[in-house]
Amino acid sequence: MGFKHLINSKKTLSLFAAFVLFGTNLMAQTPAQGDAATVDKGAMWTGIAYYVLLFLVASVCVAIVGKILRVYDLTQKMQGKKGINWNGVMGICCAIFIVAGMYGSYWSLTVQGAMKLPEPASAHGGSIDDMFTTTTILTLIVFVITQICLFGFAFVYRGSDKRKAHFLPHNNTIEKVWTIIPAIVLTILVVFGFFTWQRVMTSTEVKGDINIDVTGHQFAWEIRYPGTDGKLGSTNFRLYTAANKLGVDFKDRNSFDDLSADTLVLPVNKSIRINIHAQDVIHSVYMPHFRVQLNAVPGLPTFFKFVPTITTAKMKMITGNANFEYLLYCNKICGSGHWNMQKVVRVVSQAEYQDWIAKQKPYLSDQLRKELHFADSKPANQVSASNRLAVNN
Repeated sequence: MGFKHLINSKKTLSLFAAFVLFGTNLMAQTPAQGDAATVDKGAMWTGIAYYVLLFLVASVCVAIVGKILRVYDLTQKMQGKKGINWNGVMGICCAIFIVAGMYGSYWSLTVQGAMKLPEPASAHGGSIDDMFTTTTILTLIVFVITQICLFGFAFVYRGSDKRKAHFLPHNNTIEKVWTIIPAIVLTILVVFGFFTWQRVMTSTEVKGDINIDVTGHQFAWEIRYPGTDGKLGSTNFRLYTAANKLGVDFKDRNSFDDLSADTLVLPVNKSIRINIHAQDVIHSVYMPHFRVQLNAVPGLPTFFKFVPTITTAKMKMITGNANFEYLLYCNKICGSGHWNMQKVVRVVSQAEYQDWIAKQKPYLSDQLRKELHFADSKPANQVSASNRLAVNN
């Protein structure tokens, strides 16, 4: 048994040494300059290897200390002496843990708490922030009280030969307190959240709503605007082609004047309806400044309505960043290119919006016209590019 145990120990130590050498070598590698993707991946795996190694070293140290204390305890008992008071050790550990834990929580709130969501730039953004703040305060109070009670009691009432624990099988008063108080707190959170959700997720049609299609696929966002009629044409997944990448159905005459855009441009203080689609896997439309996030699920069109309230130009002044841009992210890990699935969002004045939309290209491109055999005929309601102007107000 001793020989086998020695062999197993050597195998374990060998594996650990190999992992240490691998991690050290990985951290020492310097990716070639100019290769951004390599630099990012190298930094990512270096970070993972570092923390895994740190965890393994800490685990080994704890195990060694535990073995030393266990040997010392057995030696004391063999000599007829009193061994280690493990109840006292555990009580002290609980006291140290609660002090260190509370400091860690304070540090997290003061340092990492500053990494909060950016300033809200939509009409409903303030309500979302109020809901987050209320939830955080209530749960923080509960967290502090329960953790102090849990570890404080473990320290103060640790096992001792001088007293005997009291057996308390049931107490109606305690049962009522820890049932009623959480019920009240949860009711406040649920009711507050319900009314906030009702205000944010409105489906009421507003005169002047601007309907914009946002379609996600690996790994990009496609944007389609309505034309002069203010209506988007319907889509059909069976119609997807290289030229018709959104599957727009041109049997619907509203499709002929639809526009394709590379940037999501929004007029300030106007009701925007983002129609959300996905073509392959689940994506998620995420615009943190506007407090907008909703999944894009294949075969399940959804939408989100909001009103942008701060133009990009004004936000540049607020942030002091001349290069500031709102961004549309994908908030689902949708594959290897997920990290780069972004689209610039620009909030402008109504006049700037009208000027911009008038310059956008029609979705019905020349290539698509040929594919659909529209090359020799033009729909009666199709306007020329020079006269195209989407009046969405």
